[in-house]
Amino acid sequence: MISRNQYIANLKAGYLFPEIAKKRREYAASHPGVKIISLGVGNTTEPILPHINAALVEGAKKLGVLEGYSGYQDEGLPSLREKISEVFYSGKFSIDEIFISDGAKCDIGRLQTLFGAGTKIAVQDPSYPVYVDGSVLTGAAGIWEGNGYAGITYLPCTAENNFFPNLDAVPRNSLVYFCSPNNPTGAAATCDQLNALVKTAIDRGCIIIFDAAYSEFIRDSKLPKTIYGIDNAASCAIEVNSFSKPAGFTGVRLGWSVVPKAIKYSGGESVNADWSRIAGTIFNGASNIAQAGGLAALDSEGLKEIRALTDFYLGNAKIIRDTLVKLGITCIGGGNSPYIWARFPGRDSWEVFQEILEKCQVVTTPGIGFGPAGQSFIRFSAFGHREDVEEACKRLEKLA
Repeated sequence: MISRNQYIANLKAGYLFPEIAKKRREYAASHPGVKIISLGVGNTTEPILPHINAALVEGAKKLGVLEGYSGYQDEGLPSLREKISEVFYSGKFSIDEIFISDGAKCDIGRLQTLFGAGTKIAVQDPSYPVYVDGSVLTGAAGIWEGNGYAGITYLPCTAENNFFPNLDAVPRNSLVYFCSPNNPTGAAATCDQLNALVKTAIDRGCIIIFDAAYSEFIRDSKLPKTIYGIDNAASCAIEVNSFSKPAGFTGVRLGWSVVPKAIKYSGGESVNADWSRIAGTIFNGASNIAQAGGLAALDSEGLKEIRALTDFYLGNAKIIRDTLVKLGITCIGGGNSPYIWARFPGRDSWEVFQEILEKCQVVTTPGIGFGPAGQSFIRFSAFGHREDVEEACKRLEKLA
């Protein structure tokens, strides 16, 4: 028989969110009739707003007539790629530098195929689990060593460093994963911080994978929404983004990556050309229906709807954060992000998770699931119906 893929065998335990779902099911089974409210997984809950939804419907209808039918659009509709460049990057990138996908998470996984086994990896700690788990799956990281995977440099983001890592620890010639606003901490990097990140990448021959999936939640005009607002970033950074959270497309699946032609390997070869080759080989493009919705999301009416939807979730975040502060719990995030990062000093994250579940019947996310620096923290998600968020916050008062 064929042997098991050792890279899969190297993965520790289960993926974080299925583990949370399992614990929720177990609690529900032993407490029938009890309503459990989730402030845990970052999954949108509100309906897609009318203008964007109408475009999805119309996109589906077009496929039912000869004049409107379309097939493969491997790298994405040219009109959508052009619109993304215009709306998010002031037209800075050509359409062949923008690749439409079925979501940011999917792109991050495929991008790891681009660099492969043996690549040095650096990640913010804590960080979105796919950066680490995907690195293990491609062989860029090794076995679990008790407090992290071999081959990964963890860059702690703590209260002591204002949740921005010490860049002196970034290895030369490495792939650096960076997310702003950050999932899970909710911290949004400043221009000065991103300038330092780009300078470090250039000086050390690194490539940044910049996850901007929550950029539309930024309300502070001084905070950059894209890495490309930083000088020279196009020479060292790939940006990944998504319609999932701002437009409610978690179930529709639509995102994009920007791979500038200016990024080169050490031998001078084009990263953009390699990514185009990989995308064309293992991906047949995002749904044409989803792309029709994406085009509507980026016109004037669609952008208003995105603003309204993100405002709604930020309103939830304020309710959650205000409740936690009243309870004397130190936290960050929530102002420019849908996540609140709450500290429970000296406590084990899973124990706090279980306590909140049992006392309040509220599901959260244990910080340790995002990396070693997440220990003693809990992530609260603002994705939920307003009445559920308000009820959950009433229940959280039992923690006092």
